[in-house]
Amino acid sequence: MTVDPNAATRGFPEPAGRGPRPARYLVPAFVAGAVAVGLGVYGKVHDPAGTAFDLAGFSSTGAVKAWMASAAMFFALVQLVSALMLYGKLPGPACSAALHRWSGRAAFLIAVPVAVHCLYALGYQTYETRVMWHSVLGCFFFGAFSAKMLLLRWERLPGWLLPIVGGLVLAVLTVIWLTSALWFFRTFGVTT
Repeated sequence: MTVDPNAATRGFPEPAGRGPRPARYLVPAFVAGAVAVGLGVYGKVHDPAGTAFDLAGFSSTGAVKAWMASAAMFFALVQLVSALMLYGKLPGPACSAALHRWSGRAAFLIAVPVAVHCLYALGYQTYETRVMWHSVLGCFFFGAFSAKMLLLRWERLPGWLLPIVGGLVLAVLTVIWLTSALWFFRTFGVTT
């Protein structure tokens, strides 16, 4: 079963002679920019504390972050597969929509403590290319995610818009994971 994620929830007709207005997409773009810049500015002006949290059973905060980021990445991949099911590109169960929503919620809830630690404990850093891209894309991710959440509630979106924004969010999260968790595992080993 496939579900049209762009199906209108209310049937308000467009006023005569007016089609969809592209200017309305400036609101999510503005919010995305404000979130990304706000996080970057906070990370840059805040004096890094060195640590924000530690979990029992892990050898270091870096290990906690690497494993939590990996869990978020796993749920993001579940998001990709369930989105392909929703759009009819892969066969899937009737619960594909619920799987998509809940895997997205799980990915976000796991990613937030990692981002809080990065911003609070380490700040926005640019001393190395990998770290610079991680900082830039970490801020961009939460901006793009905010825009996606706003767009989900809008009616009559072009059919291509949510897959593009969702794909962008996934691509950015993948690069963030590559520049952090994968780097940690390759540098320090797969430890807890």
